Amino acid sequence: MKDIANRFTENPLLSPADIPASREGLEVTCLLNPGVFQFENKIWLAVRVAERPKQIENIISFPVLTEAGTIQIIEILKDDPKLIATDARVINYKGTDYLTTLSHIRLLCSDDGRKFYEPENYPHLVGEGILETFGIEDCRVSLIEGRYYLTFTAVSDNGVGVGLRTTTDWKNFQKHGMIFPAHNKDCAIFEEKINGLFYALHRPSSVDIGGNYIWIASSPDGIHWGNHQCIIKTRKDSWDSKRVGAGAAPIKTEKGWLEIYHGANEYHQYCLGAFLMDLENPTKVISRTESPIMFPKTNYELSGFFGNVVFTNGHILEPDGDTLTIYYGASDEFVCGAQFSLAAIISLLKEI
Repeated sequence: MKDIANRFTENPLLSPADIPASREGLEVTCLLNPGVFQFENKIWLAVRVAERPKQIENIISFPVLTEAGTIQIIEILKDDPKLIATDARVINYKGTDYLTTLSHIRLLCSDDGRKFYEPENYPHLVGEGILETFGIEDCRVSLIEGRYYLTFTAVSDNGVGVGLRTTTDWKNFQKHGMIFPAHNKDCAIFEEKINGLFYALHRPSSVDIGGNYIWIASSPDGIHWGNHQCIIKTRKDSWDSKRVGAGAAPIKTEKGWLEIYHGANEYHQYCLGAFLMDLENPTKVISRTESPIMFPKTNYELSGFFGNVVFTNGHILEPDGDTLTIYYGASDEFVCGAQFSLAAIISLLKEI
């Protein structure tokens, strides 16, 4: 495998210790997978902040949101025979799945794309209602005709689906509820209408028939979606053999819509690859990279809350039209940055 990412020397850009907890009694455990956008001449990250109580020996404790919006702390003895806790991210207790952390979205900005800070008077985006009681995660941001579309993973004991909020000023938000029902995530909306329609990549999941594949859908209004088609599948004995999912909004190039996506294998190693869609008909995939363009190899990518992971859902195309700056989550704990050449990525694509 050949890694063509130029990692920032400042990495990690953000660590859990850099962000204060949202409330007393919780601590920040992980920073993950930021959405990225430009606003008021600054670069912004919509960072997923995962929190939980400080862990006590022999007890697993975690927060959940009630329907009323308050936080309830659940505590379980580690030796409880009804507890299954083999994954750092998810546990099962008495037949019900729970997340070990509660996530919300925090807004941070930067003048140089390296040093980020949390400005005053911008809200935390938190879970609301019965479909978001386990929090909201992995925000992706698309700017379409002056409005920012925020898709995110909405999690509850009802399942995992895609929520949508929109804004023009990042202080006032319109909530549109769940636009892709459970089980679905990794939703990235194209930043341009095609033949009058919105398009989005998304990832429904099946544990019995099918798999964790990338689909595409279209919409007349960006809210109601249909014409769903599966366009990218996992590949046996490959780096993306177990699951694939979209990164940020596809990038428009002369050759087609270029999508940076993540894939994982049976060892839960997450890498990045790319594929290209037709400009006029994005349901048609033209080409795809055979090997990843980025894989975990630094200490902060190999070790963390859930190691061996690089995962992006946010980027900025620099003014030269070739340099792609991505911001990514490393080992489910840190926020990092790297740059790619679009031309280099395109040169690695193989026709399908």
